[in-house]
Amino acid sequence: MTLSPTEQNNPNTNSIDEVSTLEAIRLINNEDKQVAYAVEKTLSEVAQVIDSVVDTMVSKNGRLFYVGTGTSGRLGVLDASEIPPTFGVPAEMIQGVIAGGYEALYKAVEASEDDAEAGRVDLMKRELTGNDAVIGIAASGRTPYTIGAVEFAKSIGCFTACITCSPEAAITKAVDVAIVADVGPEAITGSTRMKSGTAQKMILNMISTVTMIRLGYVKGNRMTNLNPKNEKLKERAKRILMEETGLAKKDASTLLESANNDLKIALVMHETGVSAQAAENALNETRSVVKNAIGKIRATF
Repeated sequence: MTLSPTEQNNPNTNSIDEVSTLEAIRLINNEDKQVAYAVEKTLSEVAQVIDSVVDTMVSKNGRLFYVGTGTSGRLGVLDASEIPPTFGVPAEMIQGVIAGGYEALYKAVEASEDDAEAGRVDLMKRELTGNDAVIGIAASGRTPYTIGAVEFAKSIGCFTACITCSPEAAITKAVDVAIVADVGPEAITGSTRMKSGTAQKMILNMISTVTMIRLGYVKGNRMTNLNPKNEKLKERAKRILMEETGLAKKDASTLLESANNDLKIALVMHETGVSAQAAENALNETRSVVKNAIGKIRATF
């Protein structure tokens, strides 16, 4: 059986255990430099996945699920967990599913990845329907749990994709679109938390971020739907409001307070002159897209 690139020995680091600390990290850094180039080769497929996910969310009111095991599963959960505070969307919109459950986030539950049926069961627990999209994340591309999950998803009509680092891997045959970032052998043989994990994180960043942009939760390069739950985010929201409106800091603070510290409500209030409640109502009717809420209110003038 041909070994996956992720399991092959890397001749560039054969002596990493015999060199100085500086040389060891230089060897690792040299390997890491290859990751961005490998990801660059996948951009057409990444764009295709994003467009399909956006279509799923807009036309079907669907959700996106990341599914994986070990490092891959943890990266999916990480990316999904960061979307609500950054873009002010419900946690249900993008969800991470990891083999072994959330206990696997902080300790290894490796045996769970060999259970293909468990992948199906875990998605059924999330009440997956054909209106949703599922992305399987698997560096080796042969993990039974993840393959079982995407096969089930595809069988009920979901859009499916995968992120893998192994060309011709089994999972690439089980999905609608395969994203294959061939980063080559790891610096430490088989340690896919390294280059493979970095590639997966980069791709997940692009998928979730550009999906949110396409859905209308970013203006320019600013997070118009930021959910300011702590002081750092409150200050960021204030800066965004000042930059978007030209208001002085004191006036921006006053407006944000009148909007219950909700940036998107404040933006709609400033542009239309309506009350916080009227702005919130318009946002609720337009999937919380600031531009659309403003347009809806102006159409009634």
